[in-house]
Amino acid sequence: MKKGFDNDLYIRLQSEKILERISKFDNKLYLEFGGKLFDDMHACRVLPGFESDAKCRILLQLKDKSEIIFVISGADLERNKIRADFGIPYGTDVLRQIDKLRSLGLNMNSVVVTQYLGQPAADKFIAKLKNHGLKTYIHRKTKGYPTEVDTIVSDEGYGANPYIETEKPLVVVTAPGPGSGKLATCLSQLYHEYKRGVRAGYAKFETFPIWNLPLRHPVNVAYEAATADLGDINMIDPYHLEAYGVTTVNYNRDIECFPIVRSILTKITGDESIYKSPTDMGVNMAGFGIVDDEACRFAARQEIVRRFYKTACDYKTGNVSGEAFERIKLLMNENKIAADERACVKPALDKAEKSSSTAVAIELEDGRFVTGKSGKQMTACAGAVLNAVKALSGIADGMLLLSPVVLAPIISLKKEVLREDKVKLSLADVLTALSICAATNPIAEQAMNMLVRLRGCDAHSSCILPENDQTYMRKLGVNMTCEPEFATKDLYGF
Repeated sequence: MKKGFDNDLYIRLQSEKILERISKFDNKLYLEFGGKLFDDMHACRVLPGFESDAKCRILLQLKDKSEIIFVISGADLERNKIRADFGIPYGTDVLRQIDKLRSLGLNMNSVVVTQYLGQPAADKFIAKLKNHGLKTYIHRKTKGYPTEVDTIVSDEGYGANPYIETEKPLVVVTAPGPGSGKLATCLSQLYHEYKRGVRAGYAKFETFPIWNLPLRHPVNVAYEAATADLGDINMIDPYHLEAYGVTTVNYNRDIECFPIVRSILTKITGDESIYKSPTDMGVNMAGFGIVDDEACRFAARQEIVRRFYKTACDYKTGNVSGEAFERIKLLMNENKIAADERACVKPALDKAEKSSSTAVAIELEDGRFVTGKSGKQMTACAGAVLNAVKALSGIADGMLLLSPVVLAPIISLKKEVLREDKVKLSLADVLTALSICAATNPIAEQAMNMLVRLRGCDAHSSCILPENDQTYMRKLGVNMTCEPEFATKDLYGF
């Protein structure tokens, strides 16, 4: 995909803006960090050229001045909320990210479990953290929130939360997803800092929506599509327009809660003029990193289609509401975006019709399409990936990559030992077999070396794929979508 975003420029500008914001207070800033610290694949897809670790690189530039607090909701732990792009629970993702932060030498302060009501899952998570020597805090629901400001900003409200000891000028407060309690944690700390005579500040690091792009710019619409299940709606920031006469974009939740946040900030700090709008609170230079608007528009439209298919499948499997599905269909119609703008859809459907089976099509980096169908031996995903690496390697389509000597014990293991009902080889099985064959077969090794070139490629399936195949397509970095149709009438697996 054509580059549309200058990642290095963005990192430099964003780092400078954060340092500037720290200097406006007593060298103490609590920065609510929205989005993902690592693996921000949504940003990569809609801003081609954005690197998935960009936010982490910003923190590395500010390493000596920063420390990190992770926030997770007790309610999310109890219902085992899943991070969709990785298919892992929020609690597991917090542990994963802490490990990565530590490996990079970033300063990890603590974990806060918010909205704590004695949930058993939360207690188990807290015990695990403490057993690993991590500082852990509990925040319960804030008394008086959101209407009774005098109670909120008192020892009964934020004062009831334990104070988190910090040392660095920049305290990054992040979470595995939205609604985790980042804002409340920041404001609670602000209350405690002012009681101690420290004039600390609060700001918000967000990437989307991008405030200085038009309201209906595809990049901003893609954000709405990505949060269809949350009901986020982009809006013109009326407070910014009134204060400065400048049109900027924000989203409904920030705009709706701004009067409350402003009242709380004013009560804590005694300063009514800190922020005049939700846009003022943000630190977001992403719009200045766009160097090719058309490339970003095209990429964002593709992302909207991808989100349409994902939401359609989630609705089919009962993972999102009909309201979320209707919302994304409306976005498609409002912005005159058709599902067939995703180029890999038609080849997949054509292959499925011809073969009368599930089919997957992958669009390679050079624009070629390769397909694979579900057969007696392997899934459509496995077949498509094998055909893709053959095409990238220039290996003849009829060339055998996987030795029957290697496949036989895998099939026997699944059938005789694991007693699986279906012994068809999954993508994971095929990748394992390919890696074994590569040890003695130079052609297989050549094909395996092409797997990295699938990262960033688009693919589509004529049916909803088994979760295992979807997981491994994500690990390969393939942008996978599926038709919202079940492959079989089976209720368990397919």
